[in-house]
Amino acid sequence: MLDQIENDLKVALKSQDKTKVGVLRIVISKCRNKSIATGKSLEDSEVMKVLQTAAKQHKESIKLYNQGGRNDLVEQETLELNIVEAYLPSMMTEDEIKLIVVSVIEKTGASSMADFGKVMPQVMKEGAGKIDGGVAQTLLKELLS
Repeated sequence: MLDQIENDLKVALKSQDKTKVGVLRIVISKCRNKSIATGKSLEDSEVMKVLQTAAKQHKESIKLYNQGGRNDLVEQETLELNIVEAYLPSMMTEDEIKLIVVSVIEKTGASSMADFGKVMPQVMKEGAGKIDGGVAQTLLKELLS
């Protein structure tokens, strides 16, 4: 997967797509830093985690810029988020997440917010990187309340 990102960087450089070049360079840099920290080359799943973290950071920035009324920065962050999300598997819809949440609640026998801590990790595990944690958390709180 990292090879694909590096190839896409070369294409973006040739086409002079400055936004894509910037985003891909940051992603590659984060991947290399993680590789150095672990002392081994990254698996695709680890590259996915780096991409998911980058997407989460962009979403948080968009939220904060919206609150601050900085529409120019919201547009830029949205463009960058779209580039990062192109490498991620498509996220589940809210209905699909709700099915998983209900399934895990039934499996674990959870009945109150006290069980939140044991249910949420299993929901995220079953979603395998395709679940938006914020949506899952909201649905879980709603169902356990």
